[in-house]
Amino acid sequence: MSDTPTLVWLRQDLRLADQAAFAAAAREGPVVAVYVLDDAAPGHWAIGGAQRWWLHHSLAALTAELADHGVPLVLKRGDAAREVAALAERLGTQRVHALHHYEPWWQAAERTLAKHVDLALHDGTRLVPPDRVRTGAGGRFRMFTPFWKALHEQMPPPKPHPVPRGLRGPKDHVAGDRLESWDLLPAKPDWATGFADWRPGEHGAKLRLDNFDAAEIAAYDHDRNLPAEEGTSRLSPHLHMGEISPAAVWHHCAGKRDATAYLRELAWRDFTGNVIDQRADYGDANGRAAYDDFPWRHGTSADRDFTAWTKGRTGYPIVDAGMRQLWATGWMHNRVRMIAASFVIKHLLIDWRRGAHWYWDTLVDADYGNNSVNWQWVAGTGADSSPFGRIMAPLVQSAKFDAADYIREWVPELAGLDDASIHDPHGEGRAPDGYPAPLIGHREARERALAASRKV
Repeated sequence: MSDTPTLVWLRQDLRLADQAAFAAAAREGPVVAVYVLDDAAPGHWAIGGAQRWWLHHSLAALTAELADHGVPLVLKRGDAAREVAALAERLGTQRVHALHHYEPWWQAAERTLAKHVDLALHDGTRLVPPDRVRTGAGGRFRMFTPFWKALHEQMPPPKPHPVPRGLRGPKDHVAGDRLESWDLLPAKPDWATGFADWRPGEHGAKLRLDNFDAAEIAAYDHDRNLPAEEGTSRLSPHLHMGEISPAAVWHHCAGKRDATAYLRELAWRDFTGNVIDQRADYGDANGRAAYDDFPWRHGTSADRDFTAWTKGRTGYPIVDAGMRQLWATGWMHNRVRMIAASFVIKHLLIDWRRGAHWYWDTLVDADYGNNSVNWQWVAGTGADSSPFGRIMAPLVQSAKFDAADYIREWVPELAGLDDASIHDPHGEGRAPDGYPAPLIGHREARERALAASRKV
């Protein structure tokens, strides 16, 4: 075993348990971990404000955990491949371990880095690497249902490994940036005060998983659609940042009663990774080229409507509640995410990419694969998507999924209304002063959207 340090390059894999890069490096000798904040490589997909808040706390938590093993976490800012290669040269090592990622900018960085160091890439960000889920003819999947069937045949994943034994750091100090110098936390103003319920980091992820018990797993298929209920696992930001492995989540849930619905959602992450592995531009380009000529609204009126949507001032209570929850907490209930996305796309006829970028900046779980595929699914532009003509009716959805208490929490000016009135206060003649009128009526919006779709 050598005394020359081995590097572990971290990205969205900020954990020690079930982390193959750390396990491999620990077997070779002392370990140095490095995280590079690279805002240039992703271009306009550099991580957004909410995720920067999460990243600060996740890195702080991992720094403390690594310090217990004497392993330094070196922070650098700049071009990831260049900074990792430079650190390897400084340490006198050629060996770098990392988990493989599927975002196009990370795949490009991996190819570049591999030209300068001995880069060992390991699996661990998905249940199964996307290119190993194949059709009977050996091709790649574009639709979720057959993908899920093929993935399920390869389950369960290997059981998760504990924190590697013998993990240790080098004798010499290795300097890097101070985390505080990156200014990841909002200050003037501090818009993240409502994020206090989140606990970023590997320990927080484990607590969240432990609290997702058998009863919640069994009720998930029903309760996940109820905005007023705590029916989801809320593991999405932990999974995105790699604070817990998907294999650990699978083994926690598998075998419990009625777990299939949740396991399908976990598999959706694998599917979206499969999509961006095939279509690197999926966050910017329509999955169906026919929609390249769709007549989206532009100009002052569209901008005004988009701003009202971001502020939760559309006049549709379920949409407004979701958008306000998003701004306050960095998260939105999944059912409401779809309703709000459908509203900005089909009621307001605003390009899905504008909405996708808003979610990207404000969600703590913003993930390039999930975000891109989900928006294209709602917009009808994706290879696997809901038809454009399937237009969600926010008022109907609100009542159907018992969103009254959810609206009361996030749209307090409506809190005094009864359950019969709160979903459509204007239609019921109960809207209080100050609550905005609907930007457009549902029937008018539906007819306008269908007319626009006929032009494609």
